[in-house]
Amino acid sequence: MPRTPSIEKYLSRRGLLSAALGAGLTVPLGLAGPAAAADRPPAAGAPRMVLPAPTGPYPIGTVALHLVDRSRPDPVAGPGHYRELMVSLWYPARDAARHPRAVWMSDPLLRDLLEFNGIPSAAVGGPPITAGRVGAPVRRAGGPLPVVVYSPEAHDQRADTTIVVQELASHGYLVVTVDHTYDAFVEFPDGRRLAPIDGEHSLGAPDFAADIPYVLDCVDGLAAGRNPDADGKPLPAGLIGAPDPRRIGMFGTSKGGTATALVMGVDPRVRAGLSLDAPMEPLVTADLDRPFMLMTADYTRATAPVAQFWSHLTGWKLNVQARGAIHNAYDDYQFLLPQIGAALGWSEKVLRSWIGKLPPGRAVRIQQAYPLAFFDLHLRHQRQRLLEGPSPAFREMRYLP
Repeated sequence: MPRTPSIEKYLSRRGLLSAALGAGLTVPLGLAGPAAAADRPPAAGAPRMVLPAPTGPYPIGTVALHLVDRSRPDPVAGPGHYRELMVSLWYPARDAARHPRAVWMSDPLLRDLLEFNGIPSAAVGGPPITAGRVGAPVRRAGGPLPVVVYSPEAHDQRADTTIVVQELASHGYLVVTVDHTYDAFVEFPDGRRLAPIDGEHSLGAPDFAADIPYVLDCVDGLAAGRNPDADGKPLPAGLIGAPDPRRIGMFGTSKGGTATALVMGVDPRVRAGLSLDAPMEPLVTADLDRPFMLMTADYTRATAPVAQFWSHLTGWKLNVQARGAIHNAYDDYQFLLPQIGAALGWSEKVLRSWIGKLPPGRAVRIQQAYPLAFFDLHLRHQRQRLLEGPSPAFREMRYLP
C-alpha cells in the first residue's frame, strides 16, 4: 500500500485521513492467524474495486506456488526453519475461459492491508477480479517464454503491480511475482497468514534481494522440467519447460526496485532491470553494464543514492518521469485508491495526498506502455521508439538526461 518517501509526508497524509475519516493508525500484525480486519464484513452495497484490462493479444493464466529454500535458514523464524516464499506465475494462456478468474489478493488479506494503512475495510466490497485464469494451460506457440521477476515495495504484497504484470503476460511474458515473507501480507497453503513486521527483524532491500536467486533457481528448474512447488502442487499444462532462462528481466517498486539493482550486481542471470521509484538505499556502489531504466517520481536523481546509482550504470540506461507523479504513480494503487476514495467520500485534498496529480487513466497507460517497451527492447531485441525520446502519445513523460 502506498508509502511516501519521507516520514513527515507519511504522517501528514495519515493526519489528513484521520481528520477526514476518524481512522487511527494500526499496528503491523507480524503474526500468523486471523486479523481483526478480516472479521469486518463489507458494508451492504460496498463496491468491488476493478482493474483495467490488459491490451495484449493473449488471455492470461496464473498459478500461486509455495517455495521453500532448504539451503537458507529463515532470517526471522530462527534455527530449524527454512526460508519460505509465496510467488505467483502469470503467463499467456490457451483455453482460458473455462478456468475461474483470480482475485487480486484474498479478501482477508485485503482487509488486513487496508486497515494497516488506516483505511476502513468495510468500504470495499471485495478484492478486484483480475484478468488471470487460475490454472489455465500455457500458450507456447512461439517457443519458451521470456521471464520477468517482480519484487514489491515495503510492507505490501506481490499483487501491487498487477496492471503491469497482466500487460506483460498478455504480450507473451512469464512473470513471477514474489512476496517477501515478514515484509508482506501473505497467505500460505496451510492457512497461515502473515503481515509485515517492524523493529529488530524488519527486512531491508538486501533481504529482498537475497530471496531472488532461489526464485531464479526455481525458474531454471521449471525450464529443465522440475516442479518447484514445495508441496508438489500440480502445475498448469505446459508450464514445465515454459521459461526461457536465457531471457530474464526483473523490476521492482520502491524497496523492490532497490532489490532489483542489488540482484543485478550479483546475479548475471538477470539481463535487464527496471526500477519504479526506488530509493537505491543502501547505496549501490558497483558498476552495472546491463540495461537499466528508472521510472522516478519522488526518488529522483536529486537524491544522492539515486544519483550515485545512475553514475554506476555503464550500459544502456534511461530515466523517465511523469509530471505530477508521486511515489506510487506506477503501481495499482494509483488506479484503486480513487475507487476507495469515492466509496468513502474523500475530499480532493485527501485523494491527492495519496495519488498526486497524475490522472489515474494516464498512469495506467504509462504502466502498460513503458515496462513492456523496456523488456521488449532488451529481452526480445525489438526496437522501441517510445524509449528513444519524447512521445506525443505521452506528453506528461519527461526523458531526463
